[in-house]
Amino acid sequence: MDSIPSVNLKDFLSDDPSRKQNFVDAIGKAYEEIGFVALKGHFLDDALVKKLYTEVKNFFSLPVETKQKYEIPGIGGQRGYVSFGKESAKGKKEGDLKEFWHFGQYVENNDKLKAEYPDNVIVEELPEFNKVGKEAYRMLEKTAKYVLRALALHLGLEETYFDKYIHNGNSILRPIHYPPITVEPKEAVRAAAHGDINLITLLMGAQGKGLQVQNHKGDWIDAIAQPDELMINVGDMLSRHSNNKLKSTIHRVVNPPKELWRTSRYSIPFFMHPISDMKLNVLESCVDENNPKQFEDITAGAFLNERLIELGLIKN
Repeated sequence: MDSIPSVNLKDFLSDDPSRKQNFVDAIGKAYEEIGFVALKGHFLDDALVKKLYTEVKNFFSLPVETKQKYEIPGIGGQRGYVSFGKESAKGKKEGDLKEFWHFGQYVENNDKLKAEYPDNVIVEELPEFNKVGKEAYRMLEKTAKYVLRALALHLGLEETYFDKYIHNGNSILRPIHYPPITVEPKEAVRAAAHGDINLITLLMGAQGKGLQVQNHKGDWIDAIAQPDELMINVGDMLSRHSNNKLKSTIHRVVNPPKELWRTSRYSIPFFMHPISDMKLNVLESCVDENNPKQFEDITAGAFLNERLIELGLIKN
């Protein structure tokens, strides 16, 4: 595959069984072959997207010392601010050329999970920031639920199989700021080549060049969404659960051409995580004599912890 397929969630949500099945087949094929799709028909409206970008730019424009008061020690960057260069890709020494914020789950009726997750961090200087962030989080979570329902059908599971695992799941909304590049980076790029940890990632802000996906021939291809599209990819948890039937594809954000170095880039991924005690054991429907079980049994929580250590965000 040399380009990212585009699908429309309205087909899946329609009352027409053939439209729904066509969506399931198209997204399933894309995730088996390249691990990425561009999705139209999601639940984020233009007004909400505009408000979110305004609030995100307002936050990253605050003085460094103001932002740093929202960097909370001891929680592995799971909520609040993470400063420039703190995170590196697995196996990379150089920190990525970015700073970011984390909104986390707004737990409903579950004291155990409320105690497990860190609290969301409130930005005092921007009264709309947290409200708009929560609204976008909810709409992305809703979109992700229906994408996973389609994938459940593709994998031969009951349609709502994932629902119980993603309700109150440990999902993260991450507004990222890639600041202007002022000096030649030695080895660092805006985001080094990596696979995502989670079930699926929904990315806002993939318009314009920067995000690149590695296809199965090893070629890097540009992943550019239309303004009304989200870029959605499979993460390592779902790849593992499906015995690598659905592909978690390596991707990166490259530095722009030199003439664009002095411009900022913003992107806003939503990392859909399940609850921590979901078993990621390989699905029986994805194992046969040609595809033996490739992965050891593990829970989502244990897998996430392993990966946060590898990323340098928490200490072993």
